[in-house]
Amino acid sequence: MALGDRLIEHGQRLHGERVYHSARPDLPLESVPVSIYFVLSSRMTTRLMPFQSPSNGIVPTSRLLIGCLLSVVCELSIAVTADSADTHQIILPAVIDAKPTAPNVEPPASAREKSAAVEELTPAPGEEGDSAQGGDTPLVVVPPVERPSQRYFLSSFKLPAQMTFAGVSVPLDNWQVRERIEYEFYQFLAEEGESIIMAKRTGRCFPPVEKQLAQSGLPDDLKYMLLVESKCISAAFSKAKASGPWQFIGSTGKRYKLYSNQWRDDRRDLEMSTEAAIKYLRYLKQDLGDWFLAMAAYNAGEDRIRKLLKEQRITDYWKLHYVRETMRYVPRIIAAKEIYSQPEKYLGLTKKDLYAQLDTETVAVTIKEAQRHLASIAQDYGTYFLELKMLNPEIRKEYLPKGTHSIRVPKQACPFRCLKQDPTP
Repeated sequence: MALGDRLIEHGQRLHGERVYHSARPDLPLESVPVSIYFVLSSRMTTRLMPFQSPSNGIVPTSRLLIGCLLSVVCELSIAVTADSADTHQIILPAVIDAKPTAPNVEPPASAREKSAAVEELTPAPGEEGDSAQGGDTPLVVVPPVERPSQRYFLSSFKLPAQMTFAGVSVPLDNWQVRERIEYEFYQFLAEEGESIIMAKRTGRCFPPVEKQLAQSGLPDDLKYMLLVESKCISAAFSKAKASGPWQFIGSTGKRYKLYSNQWRDDRRDLEMSTEAAIKYLRYLKQDLGDWFLAMAAYNAGEDRIRKLLKEQRITDYWKLHYVRETMRYVPRIIAAKEIYSQPEKYLGLTKKDLYAQLDTETVAVTIKEAQRHLASIAQDYGTYFLELKMLNPEIRKEYLPKGTHSIRVPKQACPFRCLKQDPTP
């Protein structure tokens, strides 16, 4: 069988597509110095095309071989890009020089490296007869592009079979309880970026709260309320005008000595508001007898929860029906405990990834004039305006009024103010 016929038949057999060529009608295909075709993916058109000069003459062999090589590289790049989402392999018959008329041109080094990575395929059993008639035409297969790892699914994370909160078992065997907690569990995981930042903040805001909870004898698990209330942001402020990390409204704050005016809002002080939250939660637990009901009352108010329990003739939070916010509140805190107590399992974070506690100290600042800008005070303590505001979120204005104030500043071995002291006589 003639070489041209063998090429055409071979291309049709591999890809099932018609093979075209643009040889001169009066020039037999066998006399063309080089014939090359590409069998690419189903998106590419199979071609058989000899190279010709603009004057319909045959191009010198050296230029022809270089052109062939460039065509192979270009077609291969296009095919790999086009089929990057598929798993098909790209099959190319080897370039054949039927009648070389000049010494072969040495391919570039990059081409030699690419050709060394390919694998030659032996002819199929039905093709052995064709190979015996007119020389072998080995096929070259390009290895498939490496694909990304298996897709990540949130469903790969599961709630444990048993859970506890504040030493009390969570009734996960109740279908609606499990569904409500799972909903909040996957909501946290779906918002992965925000959950990572919240987990990092726990390294900074949890330690002082843990210390205060331990000293008061309250369960350590109550610290996870901070993530649901304010995302550990001391300056958080809600539409209901609740303020601070524990989100006290004005009236409840005043009951526990958290005062606010145009200069200062004590509800934004983490230590002061945590002390108030401890007192309030202890009262709710004693009044309602259950930590789940105590947390619900913290969210909705104790009077309202008492009324609902009486109307619905229940004593169990998990049987309580109320507005969506309160229905979600406790399950969200429980889901937060599961995730943020194990950030390495659910978020890929280690303890080293969490934000470290800020090394600060509390100093007394006396303002003698009517008011003094925080930028001026910051300079006295070797810091700057923004940092001083972030370390003292309870300060509402950019100034401090006349009087003596306690503020937090970065701790230093020898504070900058030491340099301003008068020399000892």
